[in-house]
Amino acid sequence: MTHATAASRATTISPTPPSTPRLRMEPTGSRRTLLDGGWWPRSTDPVAELPGLVLAIDKLRGPVTRLVLAADGWDTHPRRLGVAGRVLRLGYFSSQPVSLLTALRDNGDRVDLLVVPPETASDTADAAMVLAAVTSNQVHPQHILLAVAASSNPPAVDDAAEAV
Repeated sequence: MTHATAASRATTISPTPPSTPRLRMEPTGSRRTLLDGGWWPRSTDPVAELPGLVLAIDKLRGPVTRLVLAADGWDTHPRRLGVAGRVLRLGYFSSQPVSLLTALRDNGDRVDLLVVPPETASDTADAAMVLAAVTSNQVHPQHILLAVAASSNPPAVDDAAEAV
């Protein structure tokens, strides 16, 4: 029998207040979408970036209980994160694309978000988030940045994607 280490059971709490996430969400909450939106974190520090994102998703779609993240792309891999008086479980998987974050909600629903790398240029990042948040999007997260870069007319920012 394997015993979990104390470090894996420890809950990490950000020492700073949650930042306002750069997030665009598909406004209707439709489950007929490939993605629910796009998120552009400012860094690869999950303790600094995830609390603000979780609070924004809570407000728009309902309480989040777990996050599924790519094993690559984050500076650290805390397994439990304290946010707004509750503890979220974080799972890091090598099978999860770096460009995808999945938030699991307390009612069993999920929110799938494009993750735009922090170093991405602002016009490219915004176009990618808008595309990810449009209900008619058929581009998978790992291909969105390439699609936006290849496009001579990136999607305009409009009411089709709700900015948070």
